[in-house]
Amino acid sequence: MKSILLFIGLTLSAAAGGAEPSISRVLGSIDVAPERALGSVETVNGGIEIGARARVARVETVNGHVRLGEGATAASLETVNGGITLDPGARVAGKVETVNGALSFAPGAEVGATARNVNGTVTVDGAHIVGQLRTSTGSIETLNGARLDGGILVDENRGNWGLFTWGTPRIVIGPGSVIGGPLKFQRKVTLYISDRAQVLGGIEGAEPTAYSTDRPPR
Repeated sequence: MKSILLFIGLTLSAAAGGAEPSISRVLGSIDVAPERALGSVETVNGGIEIGARARVARVETVNGHVRLGEGATAASLETVNGGITLDPGARVAGKVETVNGALSFAPGAEVGATARNVNGTVTVDGAHIVGQLRTSTGSIETLNGARLDGGILVDENRGNWGLFTWGTPRIVIGPGSVIGGPLKFQRKVTLYISDRAQVLGGIEGAEPTAYSTDRPPR
């Protein structure tokens, strides 16, 4: 009984060599205090909130939202059923990934590798994604000087999640956005590109509609 309770409860562990402690649990949300330094932060059923200017390693949950607070840093962020939010100035060294959930990146936030979901809207508001931004059915909007070095891929979604393929994704490349890699579309999308945006990697699989206003036509 004691071992079971230890397994399902909160565990704190530190590896040899003075590594920061990690947090792992099965049930319940996790809130990491501002400016705290931790190793990995993991739960199964619950959201994870990382406070402002905290420093953590891998962040993972299965059922729950993940939020990286203002100026906080993480090695990677991952969930299955839940959205992921990066507050202003938050930085992730590696990937940001969810299956069913929105992705939201605030001004000054940075993702050092790929950012991906299958279902859910994606908003890149003045943030920087070094790797590719990828979705299957999600609509995407980049604005306020967003930078996507690896471009965008909207895939066919023929894998295990192929049941979730309804609707036509709406892709908006807003004013000031700089897309360094290609825009690739393996399924039908509605594509709007501001005349104040830069798409440096070409467009494949869609015909863009240019617009000159602050917001695209509805």
